[in-house]
Amino acid sequence: MGNATIQISAALAIPEDELVERFVRASGAGGQNVNKVSTAVELRFDVAGSPSLPEPLRARLLSRRDRRLTSEGVLVIDAQRFRTQDRNREDARARLVEFIAAGLSVPKRRIATKPTHGSKLRRLDAKRERSQVKRGRSSSHWE
Repeated sequence: MGNATIQISAALAIPEDELVERFVRASGAGGQNVNKVSTAVELRFDVAGSPSLPEPLRARLLSRRDRRLTSEGVLVIDAQRFRTQDRNREDARARLVEFIAAGLSVPKRRIATKPTHGSKLRRLDAKRERSQVKRGRSSSHWE
């Protein structure tokens, strides 16, 4: 189990020894079982210090405004949806894969554009028309 990897994409895999899993008691409903069995999983992955992530991907992941990322660059995923430890463990790992896969797509650069001459004229004409409508509502015409 020490050399197993989590496959993110065809070119990217993360070794399991970079993950830290801690099993804790789940909160919420569950009867007596919730008080005696640690089924919830807290998965930690050091995004900032992981040697398996390429630098551009690491930068994109760290720049995301995600509440699961700590200030040190550690991703913390809490999984407690299911009643069994194994299902919660799979859920946490699946959410880790989703998080990293979301950073794989490189966002397109925005090309700055200027409004066309025609669109400027149309905007000013609309403003003039609206001004005329409002001017026509003045109280001096109603007397």
